[in-house]
Amino acid sequence: MREIATSAPPGDAYRVYLVGGGTAVLAGWRRSSVDVDLFSDQEEVFRDIQRIKERLRINIEFARPEHFVPGLPGSELRHVFIETNGPVSFYHYDPYAQAFAKIVRGFRRDVEDAGQFIRTGMVEPDRLRSLVAQIPESAYSRYPSLSPASVTKAVGDFVARAA
Repeated sequence: MREIATSAPPGDAYRVYLVGGGTAVLAGWRRSSVDVDLFSDQEEVFRDIQRIKERLRINIEFARPEHFVPGLPGSELRHVFIETNGPVSFYHYDPYAQAFAKIVRGFRRDVEDAGQFIRTGMVEPDRLRSLVAQIPESAYSRYPSLSPASVTKAVGDFVARAA
């Protein structure tokens, strides 16, 4: 985060969102991640990202949950502030969107992370289920491998196990 803040172009304020493993590591749920997923609407903040990746020897990907699952209503209002460093404010991307994407993906580590979102109180299970139920069926057209029924079942099964 310091490296991104230091290399950010002057004269503007930026928002950078940690997603996935970055949230898990920063929150202390695990010691490492294969990569750090980041997102920003202002891509110029990442102008030196190749140098940062090489210097720190880390893999950085640009991703957010909506690249993999339909967006949840109100997601932009649920980002969790981490800190401001210079011109860059860092946030955990909407925990509900992160948990949702991890549940649908279904890998062991993803499901464990989704459980941590619930155990730490960042995600309330019934609210997650309600948000998923509000996704319009038309939103699934961008995700041909997903169906509303399979997504609703995956989230429902996860919430039942988490309870």
